[in-house]
Amino acid sequence: MTQTIVFDSLVPMSLLLAAAVVVFAGLVLSLWRRLSGAWLRGLSGFVVIAALTGPSLQREERGSLDDIVVIISDETASQNLAERAGVTKDAADALDALLAQRAGTQVVRVTVPDSEGDAGTQLMTVLGETLAELPQARIAGAFLLSDGRVHDLERAPDMPAPLHLLLSGKSTDWDRRLSVTNAPAFAILGEPVTLTLKIEDMGAAPSSTGFAPLEISIDGAPPQRFEVPIDAEIDLPLTLPHGGRNVIQFSVPEAEGELTARNNTALIQMNGVRDRLRVLLVSGEPHAGGRTWRNLLKSDSSVDLVHFTILRPPEKQDGVPVSELSLIAFPTRELFLDKIEDFDLIIFDRYKRRGILPSIYLDNVVRYVQEGGAVLVAAGPDFASADSIYRSPLSQIMPATPSARVIEEGYRPTVSDLGARHPVTAGLPNAENWGRWMRQIEVEPNAGNVLMTGVDERPLLVLDRVGEGRVALLASDHAWLWSRGFEGGGPQLELLRRLAHWMMGEPELEEDALMAEATGQSMRIIRRTLEERAPPVIVTAPDGSEVELALTQTEPGRFEAQHTGAEIGLYRLNDGEHETVIGLGPAAPREFEKTIATADLLAPAIDAARGGALRLEDGLPSIRTVREGRPAAGRGWLGITPRGAYETLNVRQTALLPAWLVLLLASGLILAAWLREGRR
Repeated sequence: MTQTIVFDSLVPMSLLLAAAVVVFAGLVLSLWRRLSGAWLRGLSGFVVIAALTGPSLQREERGSLDDIVVIISDETASQNLAERAGVTKDAADALDALLAQRAGTQVVRVTVPDSEGDAGTQLMTVLGETLAELPQARIAGAFLLSDGRVHDLERAPDMPAPLHLLLSGKSTDWDRRLSVTNAPAFAILGEPVTLTLKIEDMGAAPSSTGFAPLEISIDGAPPQRFEVPIDAEIDLPLTLPHGGRNVIQFSVPEAEGELTARNNTALIQMNGVRDRLRVLLVSGEPHAGGRTWRNLLKSDSSVDLVHFTILRPPEKQDGVPVSELSLIAFPTRELFLDKIEDFDLIIFDRYKRRGILPSIYLDNVVRYVQEGGAVLVAAGPDFASADSIYRSPLSQIMPATPSARVIEEGYRPTVSDLGARHPVTAGLPNAENWGRWMRQIEVEPNAGNVLMTGVDERPLLVLDRVGEGRVALLASDHAWLWSRGFEGGGPQLELLRRLAHWMMGEPELEEDALMAEATGQSMRIIRRTLEERAPPVIVTAPDGSEVELALTQTEPGRFEAQHTGAEIGLYRLNDGEHETVIGLGPAAPREFEKTIATADLLAPAIDAARGGALRLEDGLPSIRTVREGRPAAGRGWLGITPRGAYETLNVRQTALLPAWLVLLLASGLILAAWLREGRR
């Protein structure tokens, strides 16, 4: 029980001060005039003033509260290396038991799990949240059991008591780490891109030759091995083999005695893009559709267009001197023999045989396609004539044969059932409101896929793969009517853009492909096919385990499945026909960037709280009681600060100057003063 005197003034303090001044002035005046009862009168005035302050004797019955000691155990991924997890758990249990033996001490235990989104060890965040939920006046100390590799030091809270670190890991630990310090998100096909790598040994690394083996694999292919220096940045030139996503894996074999091989591998996913798409457009004669092709290709800043229109065929003899012609000669040999490999796409727009391109040149075009090139034929009436380009070596690669009939009537182009599943024509907008075309060349398909039909469902757009290359036939020269808005127009630019990019092998327009998109530890598996069904996909994890996933159709020709990988690394996908790879997780997990236990990172927060850091390999320290503001760490011991917190159980107040006593004292003193003055 404690006793204190408290005051509860009955009038404002300013009035009491004024009254005290008046009484004091009267007392001084009385003493100056030598009145014998002056001090009795002054004392009675002060008794009244004291009574107005409301003095009381307060008695409190208090119950002492336990001091709180917080134990936070780091259970993130880096704490699972070597024997750290077991050592940390045993130390936390032993520390809990040791503190529980101390009278008036309560222990609060908290664990720190792996954070989401590769945020690392959020130890300070957990400490701050824990302290916020506890009464600050009772916190006597906090113990962190961790390897010291925290990633949120900026969130360190203000500690009301000592903060200590019990460090896991051993002083003899060492680890080898591979890091990619510079890796662009994309690279231009055919041009080398420079990646910067570094292999470094951390901790108490053993002596070595100064070199380590580095293995490089692209898209899961067998790796190539190189010997590279340790602790030095390595500039590695690399040329991507194909467009779209390239998964590049760098790895260093695990060395004997190192902590972990989890940071010996780095996955880089880099997009291969074309610098400039080179297109050769050959127009057999001027017509309205020629401008459409030119506008489409020139509107794309990534396309280099070479366009020739044959205005003066060899049979035209009008007597105009050659010296007066302002047009340049058609460089047929240079384009179709010397530099044909430089083009990504060749377009023949209403071209017919006129003796300009000899058969040997067209034979070279056939070889160009079979070796990976692309040819698009936009057919006009000439395609059905005796001079048709079909009646040349190009017939070997044409997906359809002309019947010599030209249909001159209005019709609405329609996407076929197969075209509804093909990326080139799938999902084209407002198909029911397309305007009509007025001409179609009748053809009989002999290969490939018919994506669009015209009059009486006759083939209008036919695509085919020939050898390593691609061929497309558009059996009409009236696509330009859509660009003019005839009868509402249609998606002419979008259709031709998709068609041109499919022919140039853009990955997102592949009609038969297995792909995957990664988001953190999850992947979305996408299967493009022209079939009605898609086979299941077998996913092989980095540890070799397999899981079979059934795909669900999300739209015509597109099947998908979701899968979450249990670990970070390279996953292989196989459906029996296609195989691809995808990397899950960050290229370099933050938990394994630095794995050697250290107290250096937490030192500022520990020093500010007058705490200490000791290694668990040296044994559990003893716990001592230290006064607030004193150093709380020493050789083999750590301290906590008792806070002396309490709760009030009962409060009683007794008036020191009750009214009857004030009346008795004041009247007695005044009467005594009167009697004393009267005897004089």
